[in-house]
Amino acid sequence: MIDKMQLGQYDFSSSAQSRTHHAHVMHDLGLGIVKGRYAEKSILPGDAELLERFGVSRTVLREALKTLAAKGLIQPKAKIGTRVRERSQWNLFDPDILIWHFEAGVDQKFMESLAEMRLALEPEAAALAAQRRTEKQLADLYHWADRMGDRDDTAQNFVYSDLQFHLTVAEASGNPFMRSLSALIEVALVTAFTLSSPIPDSKRHAASVMKHRAIADAIARQDPEAARTAMRLVIFEGAERVAHAEREKDSVTS
Repeated sequence: MIDKMQLGQYDFSSSAQSRTHHAHVMHDLGLGIVKGRYAEKSILPGDAELLERFGVSRTVLREALKTLAAKGLIQPKAKIGTRVRERSQWNLFDPDILIWHFEAGVDQKFMESLAEMRLALEPEAAALAAQRRTEKQLADLYHWADRMGDRDDTAQNFVYSDLQFHLTVAEASGNPFMRSLSALIEVALVTAFTLSSPIPDSKRHAASVMKHRAIADAIARQDPEAARTAMRLVIFEGAERVAHAEREKDSVTS
């Protein structure tokens, strides 16, 4: 389970009271949409009902709805009301929407889509890193790989080091879009790594560390194809661990 400390930079709290109210309304409605409490193509409750429910000013409500509209979740319709848009129109790279998916409980299909997206992005980032990395970035990669290999580490710390390794690869690519996309999907990556962490299985732990070091070694040798292949292997392995965890969960609940 990912706690608020890990998601701290995406926390909804604020010292400004109006911001707190805005965040509360946005979170409640946004999470409700993602969870399906407000179905796609349905009309949200009217302003009067929402104002009474949240106890906020009309300005705060309007700002929250405006923010949700910017994220692609809703669309105001004159004389009709505020309609929930279809999921295909949501900005799934938006950190808030990713957090709400996590809070709602991600399913196997969501994780498979995430793995497909990572396969389209991260192997190329690794290949570029092999050509463009700095010595400092290479040292950082080995640092995080070594941290992942700490046998006394907790699963939570392993996930953090795993995430930092992948973000460092994106940064070492030298392509600002790669790093920006990785930052946007950071919450989803933490979710994937949490579900697929090899800890406490010592053999799987060692194997995972070895595969991450293979990425760093390829980048150190400035071998783009080897870096690309090594990254694909890590993503495929993680996706399989996620699928295995989901199958085990289903077998327990069935």
